[in-house]
Amino acid sequence: MDNYQDINSKVIDKWCDDGWEWGKPITHEQFINAKKGKWNVVLTPTVPVPHRWFGDLKGKKVLGLASGGGQQMPIFAALGAECCVFDYSKKQLESEEIVARRENYEINIIRGDMTKPLPFKEEEFDLIFHPVSNCYVKDVNFIFSECYRILKKGGVLLAGLDNGINYIVDEDEEKIVNKMPFDPLTNKTLYDKCLNNDWGIQFSHTLEEQIGGQLKAGFVITDLYEDTNGEGRLHDLNIKTFFSTRSIKK
Repeated sequence: MDNYQDINSKVIDKWCDDGWEWGKPITHEQFINAKKGKWNVVLTPTVPVPHRWFGDLKGKKVLGLASGGGQQMPIFAALGAECCVFDYSKKQLESEEIVARRENYEINIIRGDMTKPLPFKEEEFDLIFHPVSNCYVKDVNFIFSECYRILKKGGVLLAGLDNGINYIVDEDEEKIVNKMPFDPLTNKTLYDKCLNNDWGIQFSHTLEEQIGGQLKAGFVITDLYEDTNGEGRLHDLNIKTFFSTRSIKK
């Protein structure tokens, strides 16, 4: 099998070329509105992150972890943050470059694989913004440990996470068809299905992994909320498939 993260990088690049929602950078008007205090960002498909989760970002060091696409980092830059974005998709990082050049702000853009040690020193960042993306990674505990390492004391991790429900059902979201965990690396049939359907190599994760992993890393979870897919049958039935957490490094 090929390195699954390389597969995912290529798949997401293709999604961006095809007009993927999460690969479209914000407009100039949205950037200007953010400077005026009119802004919202999401960690999951539809629910805006409460502004109180951020505090004052002016002068803060913010890492967008697997957060390329030119959607959130430009907002944080407009609010006065010192931004760095880390992503494995070339197309997602190109979007970051496009907005930064257009709006004339500086951002540190790094292409890298978050399954490997992050290229940052200990206690470097005030805030990490990590939208739904660890569904493309087998071991989430490592990611939470790395986030804890590179955050300053009192630093905040904002994470968008899935609860696994999307991986149970069929494509029409009508029948339960998959055994958990959803892990293509241990199931050749599932692996081939992921490739043939252009899904990328994705993984289900339990609450024990998603919440327990943060707690084991040392985080204190201060708040959370749930969200739907934003479309489809599960959304129409108001079945929550994602959640976001706010955690602090004490």
